[in-house]
Amino acid sequence: MTEINNDDEIPVVIENSEKNTNSASEEQNSTESSDKQTQSDEEIIKHLTEELEKEKQKSLTYEDKLKHTLADYQNLERKTKSDIENGVNEKIDKFLLDFLQIYDDFVRAKEVAAENKIVSQGFDSILKNMNSLLSKYGVVPIDAIGEIFNPNFHEAISITEDDSLDENTITKEIRKGYISHQRVIRPALVEISKKSKSE
Repeated sequence: MTEINNDDEIPVVIENSEKNTNSASEEQNSTESSDKQTQSDEEIIKHLTEELEKEKQKSLTYEDKLKHTLADYQNLERKTKSDIENGVNEKIDKFLLDFLQIYDDFVRAKEVAAENKIVSQGFDSILKNMNSLLSKYGVVPIDAIGEIFNPNFHEAISITEDDSLDENTITKEIRKGYISHQRVIRPALVEISKKSKSE
């Protein structure tokens, strides 16, 4: 029997084609999976950014509504306070007007007593107390005689011609006017001067 020498043979390695195919397929799947993951992450980021923007808009809307509500509340608070003050002031002014009519009656009674030479000490004492009460509550008389007529404080009910005076100078006070806390309770009734018309 002849011996065969296999030293000259070249060893041949046969690769498993199925293994190579699987490896390439896995790489492709991995790349596709990575691409899908990147795309998925981008979509999530985009979605979250959109949601964040929506929430910011909602937040701005709520903030705007809150500011409007706060402004409405402050306006209502100011209006309510003003209405209460005006209501109280109106009641006080009505009371003071009634009180001033009584005060005027006492002044006239004192003047009549003085004209008839009747002792008016009682009237003097009452009027002094009344003046103290008015002063205590910030009620002060309006200056009139010698002043220039001011429609905010005076009410002209008669006119006298007098060339020696400036136009609209108050020459006579018919009824005293009063101010309380910078509000005119009662305007002064006055007579004012006019220049005579030159012929």
